[in-house]
Amino acid sequence: MTYDLIVIGSGPGGFDCAVEAAEYGLKVALVEKDFLGGTCLNRGCIPTKLWLGATSAIDELHNQAKMKVASGEVNIDFAALQGRVQKHLVGTRKAMAMQLKKLGIDLVEGFGKLSGEGKVDVETEDGTVTLEYKNLVIASGSKPIFFPGLEPDGDCVLDSNMFLSMETMPTSLIVVGAGFIGLEMAQVAHRFGAKVTVIDAMDRVAPLEDPEVSKALRSTFKRWKWDVQLEKRVSGVKTVDGKAVLTFDTRDKIEADAVLVAVGRGPVTSDMGLEEAGVTLEFNKIAVDETLQAAPNIYAIGDVNGIIQLAHAAAHQAHYVAARIAGKIDGDYASGPVPSVLYGAPEVMRVGLLENEAFLMDHENCETSRAQMAANPMAQAHAATQGFVKVVWSSGKVVGVTAVGHDVSRLTTPATMIVQQGWTKDDVYGTIFPHPSLDESLLQALKAEKKSV
Repeated sequence: MTYDLIVIGSGPGGFDCAVEAAEYGLKVALVEKDFLGGTCLNRGCIPTKLWLGATSAIDELHNQAKMKVASGEVNIDFAALQGRVQKHLVGTRKAMAMQLKKLGIDLVEGFGKLSGEGKVDVETEDGTVTLEYKNLVIASGSKPIFFPGLEPDGDCVLDSNMFLSMETMPTSLIVVGAGFIGLEMAQVAHRFGAKVTVIDAMDRVAPLEDPEVSKALRSTFKRWKWDVQLEKRVSGVKTVDGKAVLTFDTRDKIEADAVLVAVGRGPVTSDMGLEEAGVTLEFNKIAVDETLQAAPNIYAIGDVNGIIQLAHAAAHQAHYVAARIAGKIDGDYASGPVPSVLYGAPEVMRVGLLENEAFLMDHENCETSRAQMAANPMAQAHAATQGFVKVVWSSGKVVGVTAVGHDVSRLTTPATMIVQQGWTKDDVYGTIFPHPSLDESLLQALKAEKKSV
């Protein structure tokens, strides 16, 4: 059988692409070598959020105790939490499989490899199956990457996948990498009482964010008594006598019950026959054109194309490619502003340009306005008043919003719409913001006095 579309990878991008293409009436096959849902569902976004959600009461109680209005303790059964996570994942995968069946999508379980013009060989448990396609979408995602000497051993040296599958939480944890993955997992360990050490070669935590956001996070981690060591280079990590031992390039050593190596993720492209099919790889990423096409009738979406490593970005690309293959659209791909969020407490959200990015583009007309979370009634109600919301303006239009503080992920969608629409000062008064709400911190930042950058 020849399929109108074969999709390799069933993460947020691949699954959505297959579903939407089938809804357009195309005959679709979805190839998956592991679990439906990819990394995001099974070893990333969702398990981490279930951990953070289950332990959020610990942080809430701590904040209210500081106000002397509450006392006591919250005890989380880690084994029960892990059981709940697995139950949720299994249930979600079953629902996804049912949706595929309902739409007539053939799920082929195995490793897919391009094997000639218009063909994919899938190595299944029952042998190799050859599928033929008119169009192919590669959505094979990403995996943890490591510098030499930082490879996990599965014992006390862990990557993010291994960390999420632990049976017990360590009492001391070293996190190598101060990006979003490492910081979210470190927060969970902290809530379980672990002694946390964070190490990064950069000069600040969350180095891709606004420097003021990094400063606010660093202040919070200091109050939590985390040992944050920046501008430090790690030469190696290994398990020694049941402990994780980390060695700096200075030969100094520290140890803990576990080391989480979270220095980044790289695309999954090895041994897939991509280059033989005319696909160009650049540092293992699939190079694509303005239509997300990597070669004639071959598209690449999500983490594998290296544009941006976010599940919702992959899903957005999936919609475009499915519609393009179905003949519904023919223009170039345009994502619009892509929001990002660091979850936990505090949270960080960002959409659009950072202050320094806007300044480089329009330095004569770049301004910022801001509001402090301390003035927000909902932040006050939760006794979590640290942080701020910053709006970045260019030539009188909103081009970026960034925030750090309690529950600021709630601001992500309105902020994205505001940036996408390019609000001016006059537009601020065209929408009624509810009171009391966290949204008012965004409103106050929009209304605040602008200052030139």
